[in-house]
Amino acid sequence: MSKVTRATQMLTKTGVAFSVHSYDYDPDADSIGLQAADALGEPPSRVLKTLMALVDGKPVCVIVPSDHEVSMKKLAAAFNGKSAQMMKPADAERSSGYKVGGISPFGQMRKVRTAIEETALGADYVYVNGGQRGLQIRLAPHDAKTVLEATAAALVAA
Repeated sequence: MSKVTRATQMLTKTGVAFSVHSYDYDPDADSIGLQAADALGEPPSRVLKTLMALVDGKPVCVIVPSDHEVSMKKLAAAFNGKSAQMMKPADAERSSGYKVGGISPFGQMRKVRTAIEETALGADYVYVNGGQRGLQIRLAPHDAKTVLEATAAALVAA
C-alpha cells in the first residue's frame, strides 16, 4: 500500500503537520468508519468519515464522526440550501476521484464546498481518510478545516 496519495501530497504542500496510519481494511464491514476506529484503537468520535452529498443538486463534501449519521436537513442548512441527499456511490467516486471506502476530503478531483461537524473541532486530533482504503491521516481538526476552507456546522442527526 502506498502512503503517498493526492491527499497526502496536498497536505504536504500546505505544510500542515500530519501522520499517516494504515490498517487492514474490511470491505465487508457494516461501517467502514467504525471498523477503521476499531483497527486504530481510537474512539469512533475521533475517526471521521468523509461523505459526498448533493445540496440543491450541487456536490458537497461532509465530514462527520464515524459513529454518527448526517441530518439532511442540517446539511442543507449548512450550505443555505433547501434540500440535501447523499450521492450515489458511482457519482461520489467520479466527483472525488477516490473509491468508496477511500474517499478523502483532501486532494479531490474538483474542489467542492465542504462542511465539518463542529463537535469534531473540540478534539486535539482526528483521523480522516487518506485517499485509499485502509489509510488514515491523523491531524488537528482545525488544520483540516483551514486547509479545506470548510464550514463548521452541526451536521449530525439527533
